[in-house]
Order: sequence, then structure tokens, then C-alpha cells
Amino acid sequence: MKAKAAVKRIIETLKGIYPDALCSLQYEKDYELLFAVRLSAQCTDARVNKVTPALYERFSTLESFAEADPKEVGEYIHSCGFYNGKARDIVSCAQKLLAEFGGKVPGTMEELTSLPGVGRKTANLILGDVYKQPAYVCDTHCIRITGRLGLTDGSKDPVQVERQLRLVLPPKESSDFCHRMVLFGRDTCTARSPKCEGCPLARDCDEAKAAK
Repeated sequence: MKAKAAVKRIIETLKGIYPDALCSLQYEKDYELLFAVRLSAQCTDARVNKVTPALYERFSTLESFAEADPKEVGEYIHSCGFYNGKARDIVSCAQKLLAEFGGKVPGTMEELTSLPGVGRKTANLILGDVYKQPAYVCDTHCIRITGRLGLTDGSKDPVQVERQLRLVLPPKESSDFCHRMVLFGRDTCTARSPKCEGCPLARDCDEAKAAK
């Protein structure tokens, strides 16, 4: 397990680089974030942010989503990929939010993962960003970089990575840390060409040390 001093340095270094630690997805209403995360599966956040303004203008309320024809929703999100399944999930999710949760996005892992198209990654994001709870959003960036750093054992399984991160990250830092992983993964520790030379985390990175 990574030494506590190293974990603290990693956290503080990332805070210095990305002080805001904001979610890249743009939204105004809680359910809009829920739907945007569904759209982001196998799609970039930048593409989702281009699609959602028109989508949320056409379907301006949760009720309008619940009453929508999935085919029409699919027309608005076509460029996000896998649009038929995503459209069905969004409409079904809106219906369930209204029928079982009074139109509110629920605030527990169990309730969130009962919604169509919502897995642990999405649920953790909602818990962290909407409800300000400890949350471990294990997307591809987080899985890749925490493995390289040695915060996890290199597992590609999101559930395993989440479990391991819960053992090393302070709960109050978890949500912002995962947002910073996304930003750092885009800027520096990319999948194909990580910029190890001059990397601010190299001192505490297992992979960078092994490459020397």
C-alpha cells in the first residue's frame, strides 16, 4: 500500500494544479447531470456538452423526458454513440424518478443504481457532486492513473479500484481527487503517451520510477 506521505503529496500536488476540481459535464438540474453521465459512456464530455443544450431545450422538464418518444431523444443524442440504448435509458430513468422518487434524484448508492442505465460510476458522481458525499468515480482515467501511481494494484475492474481507493484516499478528498484524475489524464498522464518527463507526480509514481 502506498505510504501516507506519498498519498498526501499526490493529493496536494493535484490540488495545486487543479484547484477547482470541477466536473467537465455541464448541467443546471440534478437529473441533467444524471443523463449527461449516461451520454458520456464511450463518448467524450466535450461531445456531450455540445449535444445537451438542444436536448434540454427540447425536453425542458423531467416530465417531458418521461413522456418522450425514445426515437426523438435519440435524434438529439445521435452523435454520442449507442444512442438507441441511451435514449431508452434516459426516458425510462425519467419515468422511474417521477414514479418512485417524487421527481428527485435519490441520494443513496442503492437507489441510484436501481435506475435504468446507472452504474456505480454514475452513482458515485451524483453522490459526490450533488450530495457532497465521499465518492470514488472510477472512470478510465482514474483506473489508469491510480494504477500507474501505485495507489491501486493495476486492476482494470472499476469495483476493485474503488475498493482499493477507499483504503488509501481520505473520504473528504475522494470526489475532488477523481475529478482531478480526469483533468490530469487529459493533460499529462494520457493513455498512449504519458508525459513522464517533468511530470509533477513522478516522485511518487511507481511506473515513472520503474522506467528510469
